[in-house]
Amino acid sequence: MPKYIIERDVPGVGSLSLREQKAGALKSLRAVKELGIQWQQSYICGNKTFCVYIADNKDIVRKHAERSGFPATKITEVKTMHDPTTAEMPINESTPDPPID
Repeated sequence: MPKYIIERDVPGVGSLSLREQKAGALKSLRAVKELGIQWQQSYICGNKTFCVYIADNKDIVRKHAERSGFPATKITEVKTMHDPTTAEMPINESTPDPPID
């Protein structure tokens, strides 16, 4: 199932109290259950949040934004992921690893 990063412009979100954050999370979880999608995590950054969801398509992610009351400024499908272990992965037997400068 596809994974999406949702960017949300939410003025003041970085200064919400724990009680306000919990209320928002509960609101989001209700919409998640109704729509059958998965919320992985969210990153709160000043006046924005970046949320990671697994869903069949962008339309369902948009519906979540509408039902939860949290606007989706931008929805981007994740095509692949990598981390430091990516540098250790062999490409194939005949392709040498690139040099590290």
